[in-house]
Amino acid sequence: MKRCFFLAFAFVFSTSVFAQIEREEQPINTTPQIQLNQQRIIGKVLDGKTGKGLEAASVQLYIYNWQTGKDSLIRGLFSKGNGDFSFDHLPQADSFRVSISGVGYQQWSKLVSADREGKSIIDLGNVPIEAETQVMSNIVISTQQRTALQMGIDRKIYNVESNITATGGTALDVMRNIPSVSVDPEGAVQLRNAQPQIFVDGRPTILTPDQIPSDQIERIELITNPSSKFDASSSAGIINIVMKRNRRIGLNGIASLGGGHPSIINGNLSLNARQGKFNVFVTGGYNQSGGRAKGETLRQNKRNGVVQDYFNQ
Repeated sequence: MKRCFFLAFAFVFSTSVFAQIEREEQPINTTPQIQLNQQRIIGKVLDGKTGKGLEAASVQLYIYNWQTGKDSLIRGLFSKGNGDFSFDHLPQADSFRVSISGVGYQQWSKLVSADREGKSIIDLGNVPIEAETQVMSNIVISTQQRTALQMGIDRKIYNVESNITATGGTALDVMRNIPSVSVDPEGAVQLRNAQPQIFVDGRPTILTPDQIPSDQIERIELITNPSSKFDASSSAGIINIVMKRNRRIGLNGIASLGGGHPSIINGNLSLNARQGKFNVFVTGGYNQSGGRAKGETLRQNKRNGVVQDYFNQ
């Protein structure tokens, strides 16, 4: 009886000890871990033309998979001021790919084999990268538009074609935008604070600037110091309006109407008919200034300081 009890006790004790040992075992971690080593990749980026270190070049490091033929990016950095770069504590791999690029430079790439023991330094040395070159086809730039203001020998030339406001207006609208020319609210033109003569195609004209359509004007010439070939009355200056040679064929014209208070009305009408070498134009205007004039007169006649008579009107 004692022998059976001893055997049963020994069996229970051994089972308990075995169960306690199993509970103390740690679980196995099946998650893959990237093991780092002491391997380094170093190099220096140079400008391919000057041979100087290139700062802020983008250097990227990939792990190359020979089975899939694909790269996996693992690191990225910018080169230092002297062009140096370094990748430290690299993961274990068979091959790496180093890619270098920069703004305005061609991309450089190289596949390098890793040291299986992970203790060596892979020195790429000096890495010159070349500037991008772009071959462009011949470019021809042509323009028919001249500059707005040109300087002549004895005059300033203002090209109306360069003025956006020239369309749909009159010569008066164009003159408002010409330096040294001023136009008052009533349409009077002054050149350097003097009243100039208005010429059309080099000849005096009876037309006023507001009667000449701006889209028919090629240019306006300012002659501040007329030569002796001009009349003496032109000493205050000349504004010569040069018309376009290819004037419109047919009938065209311009009309303007204005008014004010009290009873101020003005209007102008200009018609032009052209056929071949013949050109006929008619112009007319109307101006009315209304209102009443009001005045007061006060007069006293004195003799020896004494008022003799008094007049008030």
